[in-house]
Amino acid sequence: MWGRKSKAPAEVGTKAGAAADAPRSSLKAAMHQARIEAAERMSVVVDLRDAEVARLELLNEALDPLFAEVPPEVDLFDRGISRGETPRLWLDAVAHIAMGRDKRGYRFLHDSRFGRHVLAESHEIPDIVRAVTTYVARRLVERQRALDEDPGLLTRVMPQEAKRHRARRRRRALAWLALGFFGGIIALVVLALVLAGGG
Repeated sequence: MWGRKSKAPAEVGTKAGAAADAPRSSLKAAMHQARIEAAERMSVVVDLRDAEVARLELLNEALDPLFAEVPPEVDLFDRGISRGETPRLWLDAVAHIAMGRDKRGYRFLHDSRFGRHVLAESHEIPDIVRAVTTYVARRLVERQRALDEDPGLLTRVMPQEAKRHRARRRRRALAWLALGFFGGIIALVVLALVLAGGG
């Protein structure tokens, strides 16, 4: 009316469309930002895991001289790094080293029938190497004692020797069964003679 032009319906529709697009654009931007943050978090998690593996690899290299001294015929140890959700440096089936909660310290853990025990915990590689050295020495001494008590232990665990050992045990069991059977018959005969002589 006062010299102003009335807005054309097309203009009104364009502004309404822009107003409707504005929230969508800000939602898209927020979702884009959320995806970036999630990717960064995942990247941090992956970086932390990679850092754990790298620290365990350093420790593994520090343990190389120790395991080089273990006699080759001793197969007690099977060292290796597992790269799962929680990376671990395995020494054998029951002992491993994992990173502590702060992801900087090493935790030397031993699984037993009574649960998991912490054998050593330190941020320093030499401390863990000393603890592993003690553990390896104890395992080797236990093995030597078992062999001293039973020199044929190693040969019996071989498959052919194991079959012979089972056959020998079977023969012994049958021999004891036969001995018990004949002993029972003899006892019955003696009992019958005693009862017959007394009557």
